[in-house]
Amino acid sequence: MFNIERWQEIFDAISKNRLRTFLTGVSVASGIFILVILLGAGKGLQNGIEKQFERDAAGIIEVWSGTTTKEYKGLNPGRQIQFRNSDYNQSIQKFEDKLDLRASTQNYWGAQFAYGKENGNYQYRGVNPDYGGIENLTIVQGRYVNSKDLANNEKVAAIGMKIKTDLFKDKDALGKEIQINNINFKVIGVFTDPGGEREEARAYLPLTTVQRTFGAGDKISNIFFTLKKTKDYDEALAQSEKFTKELKELLKSKNVVAPDDDGGINAYNSVKDAKQFYDLNLYIRLFFWWVGICTIIAGVVGVSNIMLIIVKERTKEIGIRKALGASPFSIISMILHESIFITTIAGFTGLLASLLLLEFVGPMVQSEYFRNPEVDFNVALTTLFLLVFAGAVAGFFPAYRAAKIRPIVALRDE
Repeated sequence: MFNIERWQEIFDAISKNRLRTFLTGVSVASGIFILVILLGAGKGLQNGIEKQFERDAAGIIEVWSGTTTKEYKGLNPGRQIQFRNSDYNQSIQKFEDKLDLRASTQNYWGAQFAYGKENGNYQYRGVNPDYGGIENLTIVQGRYVNSKDLANNEKVAAIGMKIKTDLFKDKDALGKEIQINNINFKVIGVFTDPGGEREEARAYLPLTTVQRTFGAGDKISNIFFTLKKTKDYDEALAQSEKFTKELKELLKSKNVVAPDDDGGINAYNSVKDAKQFYDLNLYIRLFFWWVGICTIIAGVVGVSNIMLIIVKERTKEIGIRKALGASPFSIISMILHESIFITTIAGFTGLLASLLLLEFVGPMVQSEYFRNPEVDFNVALTTLFLLVFAGAVAGFFPAYRAAKIRPIVALRDE
């Protein structure tokens, strides 16, 4: 039941000690403010990391050739290994039942692109149809390279949005002829990529066309695979590591590279890297929780100390109340009300300030690995309720001590 006299007592006690109450409230408010900001920062890091892994399909295993570092079977170190179509085809033949997406590429940087009077240097890649899924790109106009293009060695190109903007401005690019190193290619599609402008400064051509037109023979630069989905992350990680090991063994054997020579055949497993990034993000968020909770605890301890001081100052008053018949419960309730009131107001102020800061300032803080810091509203409310509960606990022990004071002892207090 609402007791107006009780609230009058609380406001009267607060007004007599404004500075002390204010400083106590600041310590509590700063605690929840810091916790929510840190949680928002942790979410921003998580969003940034997830954005990085959105660039490509999940679970990519990429292999590329390098230079041998060890003598093997009479062959000297320092040999440059060159992948060919047969490496790709043999890999597919052996691991067909495990694969989801598969692609090989022939890459060329710094190619001269031109359309009319516009020109620029961009990258082109000869690709297989699955490579669009591996890059996680989105076709916004037209289509991507398909199997017919490869079979017929078609001179067609799917260009990134940056190339389209640079060469065509606001004109439609579909069906137009562009020159790549002075050879005409028909634009069949325009794409965007989560990786941004760097990824969109590319053109994708049929692999067979690139090999024949630009004199690459049967050479390829990289091989890409994604594996079929598994039930959980640990299983996916184990499967991808096993596959990567077996794939490297196959390619080393075919290209006469020593089994323990990691220079000749290189591999990248995005599943393994994702695990490392997410583990790091988890540790950072746990650290943020720890710092924030410690800050809140410091504020709650401050509330408890203030309540002890208040009990000491009001010892005689408490003795009189008990002498007049006040129950221990009413004494405890009186102290608890003041403790919970201070904690709730200060906590809500800190929560509101932190949420407003994340709402208005957060979107302005953007970097490659930090995006959209935010806090789930339910989590924010939960922290506030926990803070109020902690304030009640902080006030209970001084209140219990006050309720245990004997009236005769309290009346003697000076």
